[in-house]
Amino acid sequence: MAAVILGWNPNRYSGWDYRAVVEQVAESGRFLARWSVGRRRNIPAGTEAWLLLQGASDAASGLIGHGVVVSEPYEAGQPGDPEVPERYVSVSFDALLPLGEQIRSDSLDKAVPEIRWAGAGRRPVRSVPPSAEQELRRLWRDLGPATIDPAELVPGTYPEPAVATINVNRYERDRDARRVCLAFHGTSCAVCGFSFEAAFGGIGQGFIQVHHVVPASQLGGAYQLDPVADLVPLCANCHAMAHRGVSTPRTVSELRAVIAASGHVRGEVVSERALQAQDDARRILEGHHE
Repeated sequence: MAAVILGWNPNRYSGWDYRAVVEQVAESGRFLARWSVGRRRNIPAGTEAWLLLQGASDAASGLIGHGVVVSEPYEAGQPGDPEVPERYVSVSFDALLPLGEQIRSDSLDKAVPEIRWAGAGRRPVRSVPPSAEQELRRLWRDLGPATIDPAELVPGTYPEPAVATINVNRYERDRDARRVCLAFHGTSCAVCGFSFEAAFGGIGQGFIQVHHVVPASQLGGAYQLDPVADLVPLCANCHAMAHRGVSTPRTVSELRAVIAASGHVRGEVVSERALQAQDDARRILEGHHE
């Protein structure tokens, strides 16, 4: 998965209220922003984005945010307009540190020496070497915003044998991969469209499981996870049905087709919610085929 560093100088760009944005990300999990990438063209949707604060000195600079690019580069005007030479991308920020809490340059130099951090933020965009991506994610996990995954099991709540039988692979439990997946795909179930936040309000905000779509037979030693292409958000019901009774998990399209074609248990009183869910599944399936 490609990654870039986006430089941000608050003295030159003040198009957002950063403190308010930090609060929004903390509450909703995402903030969508348009970002200048100069004349760069080769930044595809799905690229991981790291926000680097440029301070008055290198000592005040530091890593302050994480997100994912959700659009191809575009011009903010008519194509070919000489008045608008720069290109932009849409970035979905999913984690931001408050000003003053950025990961400073000395920590970055020690943890990720492959990148020359001095002056890095003065460029609008800079590519991250593939060899540095894992170290950068590890540093962010250790020093970035504290996050708690509500789907994580609390130690001691289940006996060890019960935990060992849960049918979830390690890629689905990777917090960094989950963050990138949800920043790109959102938190509604990719199969049935169920949203925990819509159903339960604030207590369901940001809650969803992620499903690893690559069959285990294809996971060789050289495999590297792409959180955007290889993970999708699924509700607990659809996630269970993806794995139930099969060695190779059912695909999102297969599950949509199953729901769209399903009937109801004989003698069951069908609720309005159940009928609506079936209609939604058919609509999603039809839109997928268009």
